[in-house]
Amino acid sequence: MNLIETKILNENEKLQISNLWNNEYPTTLTFSDSLGFEVYLNTLSETVHYIMKDDNQTILAWGCKFTRDHEKWFAIILDQKIQGLGKGTKILNAIKTNESQLNAWVIDKEMYVKQNGEIYKSPLHFYLKNSFEICSEIRIENEKLSAVKIIWKK
Repeated sequence: MNLIETKILNENEKLQISNLWNNEYPTTLTFSDSLGFEVYLNTLSETVHYIMKDDNQTILAWGCKFTRDHEKWFAIILDQKIQGLGKGTKILNAIKTNESQLNAWVIDKEMYVKQNGEIYKSPLHFYLKNSFEICSEIRIENEKLSAVKIIWKK
């Protein structure tokens, strides 16, 4: 499984990533239709995507870095069948390349359910293991999620 870096996603890739998003994130964050992911992408600037596909060209992992409010941010999603195999760290290290600082929102409570009925497991430990720090005073608390800001500095 190779890591592909690109600035532009084709329609098939967008559809696959949207499905991955909907399968792996809590239901409160899912997109109701195929345009939802497109709308999300259009809110990002200076975006670079990182994609891992299997031999059948199915996307099993996606990451991206982007600029928001003059800061570098990122997002990563892995299919649960490849979690714990080092693929997330591989994407994260690629995202860190040429950056001095990265920010993200991370759900830090295991109170959300995924579409398949399973509990969404917080990836916070993964990020702490990869040299991120928690900014506990900066949180999102709304009807969709409860998340804390994390930051990595080179």
